[in-house]
Amino acid sequence: MTVVPIRELGDPVLRESAKPVTDFDGELRRLIGDLRETLRDSGGAGLAAPQLGVGLRVFVWSPKLSHGSLDHLVNPVLDFPDEEEQDGVEGCLSIPGVYLDTRRRMNVVAKGFTRRGDPVQVVGDGLLARCIQHEADHLDGVLFIDRLTPAQQEQWMATLRSASWFDGNAMAKIKHSPHQ
Repeated sequence: MTVVPIRELGDPVLRESAKPVTDFDGELRRLIGDLRETLRDSGGAGLAAPQLGVGLRVFVWSPKLSHGSLDHLVNPVLDFPDEEEQDGVEGCLSIPGVYLDTRRRMNVVAKGFTRRGDPVQVVGDGLLARCIQHEADHLDGVLFIDRLTPAQQEQWMATLRSASWFDGNAMAKIKHSPHQ
């Protein structure tokens, strides 16, 4: 397993839709291992394959967020069992140093596969639900900043312009998540 540099805002791979995994092989297991190791090194809550420059529908989350041993999903499909929402501060390893209030669904049911191709379902609420939704958005080329209200987008732009790493030429247009 290797710690891989995390792609940052402006990298085109972050705005592309990832492709479904078709081969549950050693290469996939190495990718998941790299995602885990990079996440552990970064101290984040979750990490998706596109953030490592790999356009596949895979993500991992911190084991601290879930009660079981599962910490990854391959080819996830999200469902929301109710309309309850949560507001909370959210950040992204691909947009370092930016944390903004973001509305998400409170509860999620995510169906997908393990690294070996076994079907699995993860039921999450609160922070785990937020993380799963955030990482699933990455698989569709959507960033958490795309979920901001117009007023929040103004705040975001001011925060962005003051960030030491900001490159004005790297701005990408806002996308909309299919996971409403």
